[in-house]
Amino acid sequence: MKEALFWKVEGEKVRCELCPHYCLIPNGSVGRCRVRRNEGGVLYSLNYGKVASVALDPVEKKPLYHFHPGQPILSLGTIGCNFACKFCQNWELAEGKAPVDDIRSSDVPALAKRARSFGVAYTYNEPFIWYEFVLETARLCHALGLKNVLVTNGFVNAEPLDELLPFIDALNIDIKGMRQEFHDELTGGKIEPVLETCRRANSKAHVEITNLVIPGYNDSAEDFEELGAWVAANLGKDTPMHVSAYFPRHHLNAPPTPLSTLQAAKKALNKHLNYVYIGNAPSAEGSDTYCPNCGNVLVERVGYHARVVGLTDTRCAKCQTPIHIIVG
Repeated sequence: MKEALFWKVEGEKVRCELCPHYCLIPNGSVGRCRVRRNEGGVLYSLNYGKVASVALDPVEKKPLYHFHPGQPILSLGTIGCNFACKFCQNWELAEGKAPVDDIRSSDVPALAKRARSFGVAYTYNEPFIWYEFVLETARLCHALGLKNVLVTNGFVNAEPLDELLPFIDALNIDIKGMRQEFHDELTGGKIEPVLETCRRANSKAHVEITNLVIPGYNDSAEDFEELGAWVAANLGKDTPMHVSAYFPRHHLNAPPTPLSTLQAAKKALNKHLNYVYIGNAPSAEGSDTYCPNCGNVLVERVGYHARVVGLTDTRCAKCQTPIHIIVG
């Protein structure tokens, strides 16, 4: 165990200040994330130096489509989450039911170099509740020129976010739904802190957004219009947006997302945003990147494999329009 950051003593309990739950934790108990525990009036991180999953993934799998397309990235995850999504796709990790191995921050940069990765992605579970390990590791990787990526629900307080962001190069933030009623029923979180994370991160790093589309819950035309308008107004119309298919999992048995719904989402979101992608579903037109000015194909994708075909540096090779993309 490692003493946690961002907490204070309140009587015989400790108040965790990492995320907006502000858990008040009695001695011997854990917060809602299951991995921050009060031991004798001190808050400890139970998942520090514990890894549940290590893989070399295409960066497109995060998904990040405008950040070093076609490049592999070392991906690490642990256990725990500060949401309780009924539809969680990685619930064994989120609920701490997966086995873990020991890992040291100092070993990660060398591991990434050996894997010929351009950086490290903190993913699979919620990286913000692995905060102490991620902060320490991200600092080391940043100092050595490796890129750091967060794949996150964005549910974190401003102070810890701001301390970590100088070492983070890109984030995929999951806006699961724009309505608080959706979160009350399905995630146990709040939407406004997620939106604030999007705004703060967008001023410091490359940001892409994912929206898992669940039939009957967040799949109306109004849902997509509100999401697209908010992202365009707050993050910019060039922000890449991923609409992803849901499949029944964990405690939710809604039907899988039809491809037609994802196509309707893409059409609605494209009214506001230049780059909208369909994920987790077969689609001939949902994953390539096109120039928003002339329609030239810039990046071709088959599954998670990408090939840059129409870019000159970060401009469209055909019409020279600047493209919001990081290559290399």
